Amino acid sequence: MKRWLPSPLLSAFLLLLWLMLNQSIEPAHLLLGAVLAIAVPLLVAPLRPTPVRISRPLTIVRLTVYALIEVLRSCFNVCTLIVFGRGRLNSQFIRIPLDLRDPHGLAVLACIINSTPGTVWVEIIPGSHDLALHVFDLHDAEWWVNMIKTRLEKPLIDIFEQEKP
Repeated sequence: MKRWLPSPLLSAFLLLLWLMLNQSIEPAHLLLGAVLAIAVPLLVAPLRPTPVRISRPLTIVRLTVYALIEVLRSCFNVCTLIVFGRGRLNSQFIRIPLDLRDPHGLAVLACIINSTPGTVWVEIIPGSHDLALHVFDLHDAEWWVNMIKTRLEKPLIDIFEQEKP
């Protein structure tokens, strides 16, 4: 079964998405959606660097809620700065040492950071495992380091980097 459905959840999601986009459950749409749901995961399987192993679903929920709150908070702060800032911005780059090594965890961290208004993930600095982060209006670099290390990186380590058997 794993040979034809390498990612059953992805296949189910693709079939559901296909049916929702077409707003129909006619047999032709079911058949075409099923073909796509089987073919797409088979075609993209070689592109995945490593299999994803996810644990701790409550940590995923907690991280998602925190990330959404942070995005909304930052959105409000950036809007306030743009409308009422009067040129008092302190835009800077900071370095954040990362302990997270899993490529999937790093991708999720990059998505969260880049989705947060006022911050941009620039790069992992070559020769180290430090994140170069651009902050739109920096007042306390230590707050950013602590926030990313404790609120984002630690849950991602718990989710993606479990002990190998």
